[in-house]
Amino acid sequence: MLDLPATPAQVLEHVIVPTFQHLLPGKFDTPEARVQLLANGLQESGFRTRQQQGGPAHGLWQCEQGGGVRGVLNNVASRAYARGACSVRMVAPVESDVYWALLTDDLLACAIARLILWCNPEPLPAIGDADGAWRYYVETWRPGKPHAIHWAANYQLALDAVLPQPLAAA
Repeated sequence: MLDLPATPAQVLEHVIVPTFQHLLPGKFDTPEARVQLLANGLQESGFRTRQQQGGPAHGLWQCEQGGGVRGVLNNVASRAYARGACSVRMVAPVESDVYWALLTDDLLACAIARLILWCNPEPLPAIGDADGAWRYYVETWRPGKPHAIHWAANYQLALDAVLPQPLAAA
């Protein structure tokens, strides 16, 4: 379990990359997915907590039992992958068990977060499309009180972690 608070680079190295290496097939690992996961996590928890203050959400991505957890365990597009991730992490693929595991299992939390994105039939926004990424976040996470004011900075931090060097002009 990652020490908190954590930077986007730490989350990428110690949570996201290992999740893609051990819990989900290679098709899930794209730069777009990495950026969206980091931006969403920064927006939700700031990578400072695994328990939503004043709310029911758990994990670095603040997933709710009856929302994202239920969704990925039951959606035809994600349930086999969710069950596989649960098996590797030795968590029963049951809403309540997965929900409570998100407080202590960052890799499982990341897998659930990635599968929530996977269930959206629209493609992930292109790298650099902060506005599209915001819309994608709101559509997939359905935050009760979305705070767009923080999104641009969070998205930039995510980009900087995934693409630490500016692209050289050709």
